[in-house]
Amino acid sequence: MGPSPRTLELFYDVLSPYSWLGFEVLCRYRNIWNIKLQFRPTYIAGIMKDSGNKPPAMVPRKAQYMANDLRRLKEHFQVPLRFPKDFNSAVLEKGSLSAMRFLTAVNMEHPESLEKVSRELWMRIWSQNNNTAFPHCRFPVFATPFLLSVLLSQDEDIVESQSILAAAQKAGLSAEKAQGLLEKSSTAQVKNQLKETTEAACKYGAFGLPITVVHVDRQTHMLFGSDRMELLAYLLGEKWMGPVPPTLNAKL
Repeated sequence: MGPSPRTLELFYDVLSPYSWLGFEVLCRYRNIWNIKLQFRPTYIAGIMKDSGNKPPAMVPRKAQYMANDLRRLKEHFQVPLRFPKDFNSAVLEKGSLSAMRFLTAVNMEHPESLEKVSRELWMRIWSQNNNTAFPHCRFPVFATPFLLSVLLSQDEDIVESQSILAAAQKAGLSAEKAQGLLEKSSTAQVKNQLKETTEAACKYGAFGLPITVVHVDRQTHMLFGSDRMELLAYLLGEKWMGPVPPTLNAKL
């Protein structure tokens, strides 16, 4: 009998594309490393407010860098990222509160479905089709030709009830279960749980998402971002084989 799995907590929000990258990498490694992976749906706007931080897209140079960064990372991580065609509306205006409350309800009632529902919501906002020209798209006022050249998405909604229900059903939940979870997501119980999870992330020192919290050798380490996986492997005493480990490549 080997050592017990080490617990990893992934705090994430589907509004964050970097959260998606970290999410997929940890999903790939959970059967390679000796870990117990726990998904923690979190509200990124609450973390930004608590920490005094602001989204990178609100800083022009960071926004331009982010566009280029995601274009590179989608190839490196093999995650089909596409920049939203209406970035202001999808990310800066609508936000993710409804989606994260729904995922909190899923985690409370049907945790076995959390991974697939989370992925479907990411797909709706960050990855739909391969169109590269949308002549009527709206972008941040500081958008440059370089930013506009990034591959774009269909930009489906993650706020409206029907869109959330569609994502849940595509993930395998029945229409009846999805509707029940949608109703539960507006209850005080779910709202409080999402608030508590967000506060827990803040107590760990979060100033954005994703954060991965690793509990090993009676110590707790908080790692920010999707680019700390090699350090995570070091802390776990595991081998880092890149964002797409060879054992997974063999199955592709």
